[in-house]
Amino acid sequence: MILEGKKGLIVGVANKMSIAYGIAQACKAQGAQLAFTFLNDAIKKRVEPIAAELDSSLIYELDVNNQEHLDGLADKIAKDFGEIDFVVHAVAFAPKEALEGEFINTTKEAFDIAMGTSVYSLISLTRAVLPVLKSGGSILTLSYLGGAKFVPHYNVMGIAKAALESSVRYLAHDLGQKDIRVNAISAGPIKTLAASGIGDFKMILHWNECNAPLKRNVTIEDVGKSGMYLLSDLASGVTGEVHYVDAGYNIMGMGDVLSDAFGNTVLAWDAK
Repeated sequence: MILEGKKGLIVGVANKMSIAYGIAQACKAQGAQLAFTFLNDAIKKRVEPIAAELDSSLIYELDVNNQEHLDGLADKIAKDFGEIDFVVHAVAFAPKEALEGEFINTTKEAFDIAMGTSVYSLISLTRAVLPVLKSGGSILTLSYLGGAKFVPHYNVMGIAKAALESSVRYLAHDLGQKDIRVNAISAGPIKTLAASGIGDFKMILHWNECNAPLKRNVTIEDVGKSGMYLLSDLASGVTGEVHYVDAGYNIMGMGDVLSDAFGNTVLAWDAK
């Protein structure tokens, strides 16, 4: 199996609908041993059965905004798990009000929260795990098209994802000398807990399904398989990349499909 003998830390699983769960499943299927983190007691109740399902009893409390949690993480991993081969960073948050209305009305407080939790956490987590991350290891984070282009209702999270993708490139440079790779997956829209805070998300799903070259939305299994590849030695020469897993939607300059005045889906070129 591709990840036989490899160990990894999954940060950010919320439930079985999470993209991080899809990645964890794919890694486990290829032989990896996994450890998990949880934000609080409510999330711990969800993570424990997921960890058990994937043959793991290793779960650590980790609020990425809590420096004490970060400072103690490497020692806990070293004691329970030894060194690790990969880390999945699946953490993002913005206050709900910052995902509504116009971006220009974003408050500084909301901006700082979004950037700190969604972007700086990749940097601080990477620094925290370096003492136990093997040479030849891999770090993977999750982005979205809203970081590269305007997406309605994404607002401050689009700015955060743009900064996250840039951080991937700079971290890839810094860690390359240690033979550690850093990459991102830009997944298409998926019904996750995080996505529930985005306005008109059903419309975004429908639009993506109609206009992506594959004429469908992606699943956590689709993203999971790509994530497993980037975390494995199959991608040993890949770093600093943003890999799209969105049924090809990102290549489109103009969609094929729109809705007429009655809400019926029609071919754009046939619309009069």
